[in-house]
Parts: sequence; C-alpha cells; structure tokens
Amino acid sequence: MKIIGIIPSRYESSRFPGKPLADILGKSMIQRVYEQCKKASSLSKVIVATDDQRIFNHVLSFGGKVIMTSNSHPSGTDRCNEVIQSLEEKYDVAINIQGDEPYINPEQIDEVASLFSSENVSIATLAKKIEDESLITDINSPKAVFDTNGIAFNFCRKITNPEKEKAYFKHIGIYGYLTKTLAKICKLPPSDNEIKERLEQLRWLDNKYLIKVGITTHEGISVDTPEDIEKIKAQMG
Repeated sequence: MKIIGIIPSRYESSRFPGKPLADILGKSMIQRVYEQCKKASSLSKVIVATDDQRIFNHVLSFGGKVIMTSNSHPSGTDRCNEVIQSLEEKYDVAINIQGDEPYINPEQIDEVASLFSSENVSIATLAKKIEDESLITDINSPKAVFDTNGIAFNFCRKITNPEKEKAYFKHIGIYGYLTKTLAKICKLPPSDNEIKERLEQLRWLDNKYLIKVGITTHEGISVDTPEDIEKIKAQMG
C-alpha cells in the first residue's frame, strides 16, 4: 500500500498569522513538522500543501517538497484532495497531518497507516484516553465515541452527564483516507450535525462513511498562539 503524508499549511490565522514560519529553537514550525513526518516509516512521500508563496519558498529552502494550492479551501481535507488530484504519481492512502504540532510523534502517523490493513477501512483517525476529567466537558477538546471494534458512531465537543468509571477518549486530529474516498467526501455538502458541532468528520458519519478509530498513547503539543511557542521552548530548551 502506497501512502502519502500531506501537511496543509496556511499563513493566515486569526490568533497567530504566519504561524507556520514561527521560529522554534532555530527551525520554523513547518520544518519541524515536516522533519517529524519524514521519520514515519509508513509514508512513501511527505508534502506540504500551502496557499502562500512565503511558506512555499521556505519549504523549498530547507529541501522539503511543497505544492501550491487554492486559497479558497474550507478545510485541510479539501486541500489534501487537491494535492492528490494534481499528482501524477498515484497513492492508495493520504494522511492529513496537522501543521501546528512541531513535535508530532512519527508513531502516531504509523498508527493511522496501520489501520488500513483492514479491508473495510476507508477513513481512519486516532483517540487518546482522557486522564484529566476536566477535558470531558471542555468544548475545545473534541471527543470520539466508538464501539468495541473501533468504529466511530459520534464525535462531540462535550459529554453531557458523564458516567463515573467510564472511559472517555479525546479525538486526535489526524486523518487517513483512501484516496478514492477522499475525492468523494470532498463533494459532500456540510451536514446539520457538522454545522452544530463545528466538526467536519460528522459530515462523513452522517453520509454513512465508516470511520475507524485507533487508540494511541501519544499526543502532540499544538500551537495556537505565540504563547504556545514560548511554552514549547521552555519544555524543549
């Protein structure tokens, strides 16, 4: 199975414009993400998908592979699909990797890739058991709800009336798709549940696509604000 890792990377951000180019201990954030992805043994290729010339030029400057994409995409999923459709080389699976986790563990990428060893898997993602109970009702920390076979039946921002002694799982925002499935889901209109929860994966569930959820013990540190950069520097420096 041939798998490509795609890192959607936009310059514009309401809280942190230019975030991909922010310096973290001598390297830009996008370079650190790219280099971590290159360590994943499951990936045949890693490519940055951007809509900004500054990011495009920067990725080339450190020897990375990059493609310019439209600035009108509503999501990283759509940006990944444009990459797949534009490449002459064909891939079986595309993994959509967050561009704001500079120290993403390559094992997470391989964990997503491994889920495609089952024939019926067309979309896959990860979840991590919640240890901090405050996250169960934190709307900024989406949850994955799935059965004993790892098939998702819901994603939500808040668990209402959580049960004691029950395990809950935080959704980790990395996705894998069969490339033929990726092309199909990008043609779907937003669903009511997706709009309500602001979670695009609900569109796929609402349209009867199965989402396989793998359980991971890894969780990267994401960067949303300049203050997050300083926290990472303090931890890593």
